[in-house]
Amino acid sequence: MDKPITTILFDLDGTLLDTNELIMQSFEQLLGKHYPGKYTRIDILPFLGPTLAETFNGMDPSKTEGMIQEYREWNLANHDRLVDEFDGVTEVLTQLANSGIRMAIVSTKRNDMVHKGLDLIGITHLFETIVGLDDVQRPKPDPEPLLLAMDRLNASKEEVLMVGDNFHDIEGGKNAGVRTAAVAWSAKGSEFLSTFNPDYMLTHISDLYELVGVKGK
Repeated sequence: MDKPITTILFDLDGTLLDTNELIMQSFEQLLGKHYPGKYTRIDILPFLGPTLAETFNGMDPSKTEGMIQEYREWNLANHDRLVDEFDGVTEVLTQLANSGIRMAIVSTKRNDMVHKGLDLIGITHLFETIVGLDDVQRPKPDPEPLLLAMDRLNASKEEVLMVGDNFHDIEGGKNAGVRTAAVAWSAKGSEFLSTFNPDYMLTHISDLYELVGVKGK
């Protein structure tokens, strides 16, 4: 029988924070400038999830550093205007924390931008640790960032759940030997995520109550 889930590792973008429009517009303005007419919104969708270096290396490695810098400048300038939490995130995560569930963020974003997003909606204090892109050599789906978070929390993998909106999160969780939950509100859709065989599919963040045995309000 599975051990009770005591620890949840969350992805951030597209999972807790609705950053989809921010990311889409960041790519749109950048690619429209460098590759006019080449990338539509449908073309951009696969870029949600991988690191910026992965995405831009696939276009033109000689431009990667400059493209990352331009992307980040626009993204930062428009962050607070275009970012919000998904329905119920603050309420549910607060209830989980108050019930003794331990939580961490495992993101492919840099730490400064992770904190900016969490601070914007006021939930930074709910997470015991944050693992960002600048903490690891190999981002998700490599297990390194998840293993680092579990090490910091002294958490047993049998009691850990990884929650995310992209295949990097599901495969990263499997590679780290933990249970996984995909979120049906992902921009890529639940059907796409189901192909990676997560242990659970969340239709709303409050579905976590049942998984961890916590009563909702």
